[in-house]
Amino acid sequence: MRSILSVLGLLVAMVSCNDELILSEYKATDGGSWNKDNTMAFSFSEMDTLQRHNLFITVRNDATYPYSNLFLIAELESPTGETIKDTLQYRMALPDGTWLGKGFGSMKENKLWYKENIIFPTSGVYHVRLSQAMRKNGSVNGVVNLKGVTDVGFEIEKSLE
Repeated sequence: MRSILSVLGLLVAMVSCNDELILSEYKATDGGSWNKDNTMAFSFSEMDTLQRHNLFITVRNDATYPYSNLFLIAELESPTGETIKDTLQYRMALPDGTWLGKGFGSMKENKLWYKENIIFPTSGVYHVRLSQAMRKNGSVNGVVNLKGVTDVGFEIEKSLE
């Protein structure tokens, strides 16, 4: 029995490896709620200046997340200080309320495209800052505490193109 579990564990580890993955980092929200003033910051360096990369934002949510979509503000700052700022919208659930993403039970993880086939032309430290920008319909003011978001992450993979 122990050998079967060992083989199964080895197979899971082999399948879960991603040779293209360069960086994967997560930050927890405060008690499963993402405050609009809580910017999630990630830094990275030592990037291949010739290789193309894909950037992803990863969001873990639970069943208390009250919306079917997610609005984010993403900033990518280069070592030279140049900043690219994007407003992004992602779908988090189907019209029937079925959660998108992977996971079991009430926890789901969504791997969301941010930048595709990007080249980092300059050596040095890059910074990514993510903040939530959710609004209720008809409301000018943003949602102060976005419930149901437990973790926010950032991933970089080598592009296969």
